[in-house]
Amino acid sequence: MQVDETQWFSVSITVAPEATEAVEYAFNSLEALGTEIDHLRKKGTDDLTVVGYFNEFPDEERVQDELHYALRIYGLTEDAVRSTVRSSVEDQDWLAEWKRHWKPTEVGGFVIAPPWSEITDDSKIVIRIEPNMAFGTGTHETTQLCIRAIEERYTPGDSFLDVGTGTGILAIAAARLNLKSQSSDSGLKSQISNLKLKACDTDVDSIAIAKENAVLNGVGDAIDFQIGSIDDGTTVFDMLCANLTLDVIEPILPTLIKKAGKTLILSGILIEQEGQIIAALKQLGVSDAMVTRAGEWICVVHTRP
Repeated sequence: MQVDETQWFSVSITVAPEATEAVEYAFNSLEALGTEIDHLRKKGTDDLTVVGYFNEFPDEERVQDELHYALRIYGLTEDAVRSTVRSSVEDQDWLAEWKRHWKPTEVGGFVIAPPWSEITDDSKIVIRIEPNMAFGTGTHETTQLCIRAIEERYTPGDSFLDVGTGTGILAIAAARLNLKSQSSDSGLKSQISNLKLKACDTDVDSIAIAKENAVLNGVGDAIDFQIGSIDDGTTVFDMLCANLTLDVIEPILPTLIKKAGKTLILSGILIEQEGQIIAALKQLGVSDAMVTRAGEWICVVHTRP
């Protein structure tokens, strides 16, 4: 009998409970296959262990760099980390088990679901995302805030740009809204059929994943995915989304404002950074930004008069 020699590796980081999101953020940057948190029989003040799974052990120095960066973003100190343990994973079915517990997430009129789940609610727009990344699968607050803003403010037929697209979920949401409108408004059909929504990311692997997800959702031909970022040569788009982090947003904020023809949506910003982003926007002449909140995160929306 042939034995499957596939082996997985894990990095387990035990932290204070307020640091679990920071560790998940770090694991996402390290391109973990999946993450899990042990909440079983834990009190709200107990330390928690966040586990990231990998095909091979990530470089130890890079793990520490990403962890330090994530803690700084979340306003936490190194004291929040209690221990770090590396180990091989004997249970070769862990990925299938992890996926089995990954459930659909309702966000307004959308349902974000893995490819294998059955959705019976016909009133919702279903977006299928292969859950290989912690961010961009619909479970994170920043993704949900952006999707709600898109649903409320995007006009089918308008041009759309997603900066830092990740899994492509925000561009896919806009494309699916266009598809829904085509079926109910024939006047938009020709306009939308000639429209190319655009999404960009500096990470080559993210663009590959985003393209696959777009095809999975039947909008592979509707979105132009490109490797790179926004610059002065970028076309003006009716709606522009940037779900990044504040340290990435601030240097390109003037360009983001300039290239958003109607609506600019910004997220990936922590609640304690609200004053900083509002001040930066005011310095650039934007004083009417609206802020929504979810968990530790905010979404900032600027709509041109």
